[in-house]
Amino acid sequence: MNDVNEDKRLLRRLIAQRKKAVGPEQRCAEAQTVFEQIEGSSVFRNAKRVLLYHSLPDELPTHEVIERWNSLKEVYLPRVKGNEIEIVRYNGQFSIDNRYHISEPVGEATDQEMDLAIVPAVAVDPQCFRLGRGGGFYDRWMAQHPQCPTWAVALNCQLVERVPTLPHDLRLDGVITALHTFFTTTEMNNDL
Repeated sequence: MNDVNEDKRLLRRLIAQRKKAVGPEQRCAEAQTVFEQIEGSSVFRNAKRVLLYHSLPDELPTHEVIERWNSLKEVYLPRVKGNEIEIVRYNGQFSIDNRYHISEPVGEATDQEMDLAIVPAVAVDPQCFRLGRGGGFYDRWMAQHPQCPTWAVALNCQLVERVPTLPHDLRLDGVITALHTFFTTTEMNNDL
């Protein structure tokens, strides 16, 4: 287990270096390609409620997508509560009153089931595993909502051959970058 945790730490460091080489224009271009692919899928078209994330500066940008999708769907964003994430409907209001000092949505948490979840990643692989920041928040959420299709989105430079995993690291339904898409089902592979 310590070897896997060390591998994860080293991979986080490597990806951080790679992301520094990606300028804002390339980051936005890759985001546009990724989200156009998602918007073209039947899973997205049929979804009423979509969980997205409010991107940090080093993640695939989502701020414009949140605004665009909010006119088409019910858009929800995560907020950290203890060791879990709770889901809040997007209303344009944010607070940074949290232990991580990041923007989180303001509003009432919901227990509505999501029709599609789009999550960030530090690294992704073709087997549909993701490396997160290390808190396990999305893995715990996915374990509680196994029926919700969950796709990780990432910059091209975040794709690696294999993400080191532990038993609690859950496999996603899909991974999407600007150059590659990987899904765990043939049906989804044929959809994009």
